[in-house]
Amino acid sequence: RKVMEDSPHLMLVGTGAARFARSQGFEEQETLSERAREAYSKWRQKHPEGDGKAEGHDTLGQVVMNSSGSIAAACTTSGMAWKYAGRVGDSPIIGHGLYADDKAGGCVATGVGEEISKVCGSFLVVELMRQGATPDEAIAEALDRIIGRVATNRSVQAAFVAIRRDGLTGAGSIGSGFQYALTRGAETEVVDVTARFQEG
Repeated sequence: RKVMEDSPHLMLVGTGAARFARSQGFEEQETLSERAREAYSKWRQKHPEGDGKAEGHDTLGQVVMNSSGSIAAACTTSGMAWKYAGRVGDSPIIGHGLYADDKAGGCVATGVGEEISKVCGSFLVVELMRQGATPDEAIAEALDRIIGRVATNRSVQAAFVAIRRDGLTGAGSIGSGFQYALTRGAETEVVDVTARFQEG
């Protein structure tokens, strides 16, 4: 937030981000606990260099529309397991991990951020809805573009949740096991998403 408030930029990473943070009075802290260091060491023994796959995930995305039709999207994550320092995934990048436009709709993404970013996933979904696609149709197109890039690599997961400006919602994922919560008024339901690649 300080970057957007006190600089002409939207995002800083790496040494430039550290320098800016110090100039704003933030203190450096060690964020890697001994427990996490041990977990990394055990994981690294079982996985080759560059294998960022880990069981489970922690990305949380929200796309909302209020009663006046304003649409917003938010996304938070700690990112890919054992990522390189300085790695920026799709979640913080507008148009990749999230995108919202009151005139078209909103979308959030989760999965392998690099693959989502390569197709500007959330922006693509919203733009297709602007052109008349339903959320499910737009998401299917975005997923198909990712699938086309990764061919038969079934370990790559990506998923999207979207709402169109008329209130129609949709979701889709490459792999199985993706769910989302849909709330309308005081009612919430958990929805299982049909995967593009079925296991078995």
